[in-house]
Amino acid sequence: MKSGGGKSADTIANARLAAIVDSSFDAIIGKDLNSIITDWNRAAERLFGYGAEEAIGRSMLLLIPEHLHDEEADIIGRIRRGEGIASFDTMRKRKDGSLIAVSVTVSPIRNSSGDIVGASTIARDITAAKESERRIRLLMREVNHRVKNQFAVILSMVRETNKRSANPGEFEDMIRARIMALSRSHDLLVTSEWAGASLFDLIQEHLKPFGHEERISLSGPLLTLQSNAVQNLGMAFHELGTNSSKYGALAGEGGRVEITWTVETGPQAQRRFHLVWQEASNGDTGTGEPDETARKGFGTVVLERVAPQSLSGSSSLERSPGALKWSLTAPLEAIVVPQLGTDTESDFSL
Repeated sequence: MKSGGGKSADTIANARLAAIVDSSFDAIIGKDLNSIITDWNRAAERLFGYGAEEAIGRSMLLLIPEHLHDEEADIIGRIRRGEGIASFDTMRKRKDGSLIAVSVTVSPIRNSSGDIVGASTIARDITAAKESERRIRLLMREVNHRVKNQFAVILSMVRETNKRSANPGEFEDMIRARIMALSRSHDLLVTSEWAGASLFDLIQEHLKPFGHEERISLSGPLLTLQSNAVQNLGMAFHELGTNSSKYGALAGEGGRVEITWTVETGPQAQRRFHLVWQEASNGDTGTGEPDETARKGFGTVVLERVAPQSLSGSSSLERSPGALKWSLTAPLEAIVVPQLGTDTESDFSL
């Protein structure tokens, strides 16, 4: 430990103690009862940016933001009364003016007669811990928001599915499949800590249960979707996949599904996301087309209203014998995580 005029260590024990203090990873600072710095170890140099020759002889207020100056007066008052101060979190100021979160412990220093002559301050950098706490709080707020949102979606699913179910068994099968689809989107978001998910991964995850990967092609730029887009596009892909496996291209042999997406520049240089689901069968569709009532079910509501409205966009759904086309257009900022979308085209095949 470097000292400003302090008495040199004259015993091996004192030398060892000084070496331990000087090699500590925590900043250890000695000060007198007027808050003048008397001792300053190497960790203090690293943490605050001042060399010992710059800090020793100056007030502790050098390290304390102006709005926290009363904190030092309270500390000195308690030290004068012989009180130790247990660890507390606060802010301190570096040489370059930046603020740093620290955990501080202060203890009285007594002389050989037992009189209090100063204080020892130990400061530990807790920036990483504070950032972790902040991220956890943000994540919990996001999770809380998303869970409430999903409750509302599930209630709507239950209501609409119930209206269009012929019997309890059919209702159970349909509602289970839709809730599992929500769960798949949720899993992708949890994996990324709610930072978003790749559009390619989202499509792949939702179409995996229907099989026939060799008959499904994907093409478009690499995009990382916002959590809202993940949930709503995930619902759309589930409904499209379900319809295709029952009535469309994936219901019989030879049918194909092509999913393409692009990023386009529209009026006033606004960038827009455009996605097209296009499927065509060879006429052998296993169960055949559903009647008009079934076709106007919850899936149609998702494709024509829920998905486009939630993404501030528009959509169209076109059906013809042996073919189906769904297109969605929305502002790019409603789709992708800021600054993570790219215009580089990449082709994929499931």
